[in-house]
Amino acid sequence: QVQLMETGGGSVQPGESVTLSCTASGKITSFVVMAWYRRAPGSQRELVAAIYANGSTKYADSVKGRFTITGVPTQSTVNLQMDSVKPEDTAIYYCHARSGWEFWGQGIQVTVSS
Repeated sequence: QVQLMETGGGSVQPGESVTLSCTASGKITSFVVMAWYRRAPGSQRELVAAIYANGSTKYADSVKGRFTITGVPTQSTVNLQMDSVKPEDTAIYYCHARSGWEFWGQGIQVTVSS
């Protein structure tokens, strides 16, 4: 009923930048919040950043000052600008959207390595 399409990602070197984008399609195209989560190898999935319909944002401490989330949840789009990436940012990144239900993207790999 709702599909979250993630684009971007790939392999980058430490200190470089990468952008992730997510667009929703389907029966629901307006959300209360959209966010990016990630799961690093051997770790649990964690919240990276979220943006709410009122424009407010939330970030994990580990990415504050380096990552920027933008988008319009009520228009079903969210982006994550990742600057000054570190090897510990290597993970599968998942787009998440919530209205009365929750939806997840399939995930997109970001690898930071020299």
